[in-house]
Amino acid sequence: MFPKCNLTCSPCYHSADANKVRTDGAHTLEHVRRQMALLRERRGPRAHAQLIGGEVSLLPPDDHAASLLAMRAAGREPMSMTHGDFDQDYLHDLVTQSDGRLRLPRVSFAAHFDSLMRGRRGAPRPRTEGELDAHRAAFVSMFERVKQQTGLRYFLAHNMTVTRANLDQVADVVAAVRHMGYSMMSFQPAARVGDPRRWGVDEQSVAIDEVWEQIETGMGQPVAWRALQFGDSRCNRSAFGIVVGDSWVPLLDPAAAADLAFRDAVFARAPGVSLSGEQSWVTTAKALRLALREPRLAVMALHWSRRLIRRAGGLSTLVHAAARHKVRGLTFVVHAFMDASAVIPAWRAMEAGEVASDAGTRATQERLQACVYTMAHPETGELVPACVQHSVHDPQENKQLLTLLPMPTRR
Repeated sequence: MFPKCNLTCSPCYHSADANKVRTDGAHTLEHVRRQMALLRERRGPRAHAQLIGGEVSLLPPDDHAASLLAMRAAGREPMSMTHGDFDQDYLHDLVTQSDGRLRLPRVSFAAHFDSLMRGRRGAPRPRTEGELDAHRAAFVSMFERVKQQTGLRYFLAHNMTVTRANLDQVADVVAAVRHMGYSMMSFQPAARVGDPRRWGVDEQSVAIDEVWEQIETGMGQPVAWRALQFGDSRCNRSAFGIVVGDSWVPLLDPAAAADLAFRDAVFARAPGVSLSGEQSWVTTAKALRLALREPRLAVMALHWSRRLIRRAGGLSTLVHAAARHKVRGLTFVVHAFMDASAVIPAWRAMEAGEVASDAGTRATQERLQACVYTMAHPETGELVPACVQHSVHDPQENKQLLTLLPMPTRR
């Protein structure tokens, strides 16, 4: 909604004009509502969406909360994207009303921590990823304290940008973070997008396979991702599972034909059912209603649960781990953006209705056509791939925001 941030990271996907724009709650809320309306029209009544700045915690708590409530009103499950460097008072004011009651019973936050970030309180210039582990843990503890005070439910994701400078530390981050209480670990191999001054001259790109190898090293086991695919596998890898003790167990095993048959049956028989982000009793009621409507699917779900228990080491292992609070969901994601130098010509050709003859540009077009991570443009009715937003639209839009949202002048 606004490109202003109070950290200076290298690299950063925002253009050189980003921090010359003020944070504005009214502007944010207006555009959230317009964008959510378009997404609901084009993508249906239920989905996930991210609130992205700049840095969302620069929004006053009331404006931040109003934006999340507007997203929920449009059928979206919102996630706030943050660098995580804000205080517990801000979180408390965000989720509660003036009388202390919850206005946001559940929130989702994706907190970005990596050694490429500059300006974090207590770690202004970290040299290694390990220096940030205390900050990573403190972020989770802050939510847990507010939960104890208010009953807040939360979902936390850990984000990390990966370059050659910190690639060999990803495994250590995975090993440390997996027990902190995050429900997702997401890694983004850096793309050459945004302000070129934030990049080193000789910096080489990191391949998505290299990052996934580091994830598996950190977990000390294979992490299967091929059972569910969103978009192009050159852009996205996702592995959904549960942690049982020290082991990660996939919800769907891509090598098990029965698991894949169950997956296909769910998509065929219950494509519009969403069980995420609900209170437990609502999820249970939905599952029971679905079982009554689709008894064959319920039988397949029972067989799947038995396979999952076996993969977890058996019922006894699962029960003992649960009793020690060592069973929880954990998803791994790698999302690889593309360099602006590749995206711009590919998108211009697509706008002209051309299929590129060059193999590299054509591959970029294929990835853009398969994109599931899009930005809504109500003024044109378009859903634009995120790589196009960052590479093509952001520089011009940020220049326009200099006039629309100028920084206050000092006296």
